[in-house]
Amino acid sequence: MRVYPFLLLAGLALTGPLAQAQTQTKIKTKGPAVAPAIAAARPWSQRMADSFMQLYPDTIPPERNRAARWGYEHGLMLKAIERVWQRSGERKYLDYVVKTMDYSIGPDASIRYFKMEDYNLDNINAGRVLLTLYQQPQLPRRELYRKAAETLHQQLQNQPHTSEGGYWHKKKYTNEMWLDGLYMAEPFSAEYAKLFNQPKDFDHVALQFALVEKHMVDPKTGLLYHGWDEAKTEQWANKQTGLSPNFWSRGMGWYAMALVDVLDYLPQNHPERKNLIKYLQRLAPVVAKYQDPASGGWWQVTDQGSRQGNYIETSGTCMFIYALQKGVRLGYLDKKYAAVAQKGYQGVLQKFVETKPDGALALNGTVSVGGLGGNPYRDGSYEYYLSEPIKQNDFKGVGPFIMASLEMEMAGKGK
Repeated sequence: MRVYPFLLLAGLALTGPLAQAQTQTKIKTKGPAVAPAIAAARPWSQRMADSFMQLYPDTIPPERNRAARWGYEHGLMLKAIERVWQRSGERKYLDYVVKTMDYSIGPDASIRYFKMEDYNLDNINAGRVLLTLYQQPQLPRRELYRKAAETLHQQLQNQPHTSEGGYWHKKKYTNEMWLDGLYMAEPFSAEYAKLFNQPKDFDHVALQFALVEKHMVDPKTGLLYHGWDEAKTEQWANKQTGLSPNFWSRGMGWYAMALVDVLDYLPQNHPERKNLIKYLQRLAPVVAKYQDPASGGWWQVTDQGSRQGNYIETSGTCMFIYALQKGVRLGYLDKKYAAVAQKGYQGVLQKFVETKPDGALALNGTVSVGGLGGNPYRDGSYEYYLSEPIKQNDFKGVGPFIMASLEMEMAGKGK
């Protein structure tokens, strides 16, 4: 049996005929990704992945298929399905990831829809899947995946940054760090550093978290503000602190997931590793404190659950579940946080997972977007966060739900 480094680094418990699946070399190019009906006896992670693949089959080109368009949502979903493959050993999941990713990677390793000059951290996240595919020696295009990943790594080498070295979220968002950016860039950067022996990159990864902890943590609540403007010139920025006005659960969810995923790759002897674990340990009780006792979920605006219009939001909820349960599994967090994660997960299953007549699953309750600045201008107010539409089967909810389900299944708490 081959041993694949990325499987060990991700800390996943593997089951199923993975050894057999890894030795197959043929990639499917025809036929539906999944059967029309979704088998109810399968684990929640596989049922949701199968349902997503049924909604976005790999036979539809990217012009008509969001799942195949380069970007952070595309990368998030393919990463979730990749992990279902790792856990189950079922080759159809790898086939789906390969074919969907291949829409983006040209014969010269160029990345369709990617513009280096935008210096947009959102464009880095899908690179994590490229690193996985590069590590599969049976895939004929693996060198193209490596070269495409090098392009993303080059963007990070030249990414505009604050005076202390914190990455701007995008070139057009000058002097701004957003929580989202930690998940978009740092797990990729850490895995790239480990895979290609770039030890200095680990220092840059750790620095991004250190700067978030320095500038974006509220000393009263322990929650993290969505954005920070070093120049303090944005309309949304507090003129004394540069911070945005509110706490957004998905923003903190991105940050929590980034922490537990980066630790998969940061060397055990790296001097900043202990600090990243401390950041997670600092955040966990804060997250637990703001869990809604009735639903088990987390509010769209995290600390204002009793305020009119606020609602339990599923993407942030699933991200917190994933980060807490993974943190417990890998020994970073006290086991008591498994109960917090379990309560949240059961709430999602009971209130937000819908079963269609054919057995396919749908996830409700995910806010479509959340940002700062731009045009039309997003001011970071309470009213702004409640103004964005709520969608069914939004990638940013479905992907974390699959990842949270895998963690629950490894803990023996999932179906």
